Amino acid sequence: MARKNLLKGLIGDAPPASDDTTEAPRPRYTKGAIGAVGQSIADLKSRAINDIDPASIADGGIRDRLEHDAEAHASLVASIRDYGQQVPVLLRPHPHEAGRFEVVYGRRRVQAIRDLGQTVKAMIRDLDDREAVVAQGQENSARRDLSFMEKANFARQMREAGYDRRIICDALHIDKTIISRMLSVVDRVPITLIEAIGAAPSIGRDRWLQLADLIEKNPEGAEQHPALFGPTRVETSDGRFEELFVSLTPRAVKAPSRVSLAPIRFGDEPARGQIKRTPSAVTLSFDLGRSDGFDEWLVDNLEEIHRDWLARRGE
Repeated sequence: MARKNLLKGLIGDAPPASDDTTEAPRPRYTKGAIGAVGQSIADLKSRAINDIDPASIADGGIRDRLEHDAEAHASLVASIRDYGQQVPVLLRPHPHEAGRFEVVYGRRRVQAIRDLGQTVKAMIRDLDDREAVVAQGQENSARRDLSFMEKANFARQMREAGYDRRIICDALHIDKTIISRMLSVVDRVPITLIEAIGAAPSIGRDRWLQLADLIEKNPEGAEQHPALFGPTRVETSDGRFEELFVSLTPRAVKAPSRVSLAPIRFGDEPARGQIKRTPSAVTLSFDLGRSDGFDEWLVDNLEEIHRDWLARRGE
């Protein structure tokens, strides 16, 4: 009798005896060692890297980027072409189309690989809508290249999709106070202006809150602003924000010298970075994906450049 019970802990309780000659369905083992092995296999499958045809991948999910950066896309295409896809994307089976997938995160990589005509290296997990959007939000919150406004706009879309505040906080790894401030901005700044300004990567929460206050006081001054729309549109999103901010600020409280932004460009080449001038400082920032090592050369040669400058002044 003892031998009959040896496997009981592995496979669960045996089904009761029956006179019915029809074979009973085989039990699905969820307990003991066999259940643990099954769970381990499922975990391994969720971490496996698969080669997926990009034609079978749909975008899906919530839009996390405010604007398409053609230069950044071209740089990503070149990087993957030269070095391969270093980081897999996360997909889930398409909820409505058999044999297809939806992107959970990694949309830019999928688009770049689609343009290259290669297969996409991807992890595939069975996620419902809530799990997918939380995974996308958590991946976004870990990335440093998403601006405050892109994260705030992501929170707005989650709320409009019906997710409660707790789920939004979990997705973005941000507490309720910060989420409230994010939503306060996107509730007061029209989405048309947000999309016209763009990501504004150098602009943080406090400046966006100030802009929201200014727009509430002068909504007509923000609509169809020439720095944001039309032929005189400012090139950079940071610059568009600054132009709108300064134009809405009452003259009595405007600083005597405002912030100015200009691209770092050589000839007809695409901009390699940005020059920011304030009343107290000048900052040069380079896009490392486009600087081709010029940033390192500049740092290494600053002393020589300074000597040349002194020589030109006769010092």
